[in-house]
Amino acid sequence: MIIRSETVRCKRMRGKKIILGITGSIAAYKAAYLIRALVKDGAEVQVVMTPAAKEFVTPLTLATLSRKPVISEFFSNRDGSWNSHVDLGLWADAMLIAPATASTIGKMANGVADNMLVTTYLSCKAPVFIAPAMDLDMFAHPSTQQNLARLRSYGNHIIEPGEGELASQLVGKGRMQDPDEIIRVLSAFFASSNDLQGKTILITAGPTYEKIDPVRFIGNYSSGKMGFALAEACARRGAKVRLITGPVSLKVDHPRILRTDVESADEMYELAVSAFSDAEIAILSAAVADYRPAEQAAQKIKREGQEALSLSLVRNRDIAATLGEKKRTGQYLVGFALETNDGVAHAKEKLTRKHLDMIVLNSLREEGAGFACDTNKITVIDREGQMTDFPLKDKKAVADDILDCLKTLITKG
Repeated sequence: MIIRSETVRCKRMRGKKIILGITGSIAAYKAAYLIRALVKDGAEVQVVMTPAAKEFVTPLTLATLSRKPVISEFFSNRDGSWNSHVDLGLWADAMLIAPATASTIGKMANGVADNMLVTTYLSCKAPVFIAPAMDLDMFAHPSTQQNLARLRSYGNHIIEPGEGELASQLVGKGRMQDPDEIIRVLSAFFASSNDLQGKTILITAGPTYEKIDPVRFIGNYSSGKMGFALAEACARRGAKVRLITGPVSLKVDHPRILRTDVESADEMYELAVSAFSDAEIAILSAAVADYRPAEQAAQKIKREGQEALSLSLVRNRDIAATLGEKKRTGQYLVGFALETNDGVAHAKEKLTRKHLDMIVLNSLREEGAGFACDTNKITVIDREGQMTDFPLKDKKAVADDILDCLKTLITKG
C-alpha cells in the first residue's frame, strides 16, 4: 500500500500563546485569516506589526480578531509607558512571522533591531516560524537565500513560499504559503512536542573511515546531517538521545544528546551493540563501510617502485543485522537504504533480512537527496509493507517526518 504524506490537523493549539508578526507585504491581508484560525483552534494571539504593515491592513481589524491591542511601536503613550519586547519573548510558545518580507528577513538574519517586531524576534525564547512573501526575483536573489540559510542555521523554521501568480502578475515562487498550510505546520509542531518524553533513542550518524595506512582510508561522502537532524528532533520531542557518530564537522548543543565520536565501523559496532540494550528505539542513519583493509600498514605506503597497489578487504560486522537479532519485544529498529537502482525492492529485502521495523529509502538519482545535501527526498517503508512518499524537504523537516511515521507504527503496536 502506498500513501502520500499528509498531516492530520491536530487540536494542539488550545492554550498556546502565539506572537504573530506582520510585515509590509500585500500578503498582510491574509493575516486576518491566520488570526481567526488560530483563535478558533484555541490559541491566544498577540499581533506585532511593522509600521509598513499598517499600510496594508489596519490594526483595528487585527485587534478585533485577536481580541488584543496590536503592538507596533516601542512606546504606547506619551506617559512613559512602553511595550516590552523581552516580556513578549518570554510569554510566547511560538512566534510566527507571516508574511515576512525580504527586508524583515534581512534584518532578522543580521540582528538589525530597528523596530518592535525584530527586537521581539531577537528576544524570543520560543520556536520561530517564518513565512516569506515577495516577488520571485527577490526570493531567488542570493542575498535573500543567504539570509534564509542563516535563519535556518539559527534553528528557525522556514515555511517555504508557494508558486503561482504574484502581485506583480509574474508567475513563480514567492507567494506566501496558504494560511491553512501555515496552521497545519504549527499544529503539527505542537502535536509532536514531547511525544517522545521518557524514551531513550540510539542514533548512528556520519561515515566511518577504515584505515589503509596512517594517512589514507576507505570512506564515503556522508556528512552526518540527516543523523544529526534526527538527534536534534528526538531531543526536542523529549527523548534522551545516545548519538554515535563517525568523523563529521557538525555540532550538537541539546542537553539531552550524549555524543560519542568514533572513526571505524568496528568502533561504531561495539558502542552501538552496547548502547542498544538501554534503548527503546535505534535509528541507524550512519553510512557504515561494508569492508575494511585486511591489514593496516604501520607506515605510510610509498608509491615509489610500485606500479600498482592491491588491497585485500574483509567484511565489517553488520550493525543493523546484529541489533535486529538482539531486538526484544518493545524495541524498534529503523534502518536506512541509499540506493542507485531498484530502490524499493532493495529496501524491502533489507527490511526483512535485518529484522527492521521501518526503513528509510532515498536515492542518489534524486536531485537534492543523498550525501552532503541540506535536503532529502525519502520513502518510508514499515514492516507491514506500507510505503509513504515524501517530497523534497529540508533535513530537519525530514527528521520529523521519519519520527511521525515511527510514532504511527508504535501506536499500532
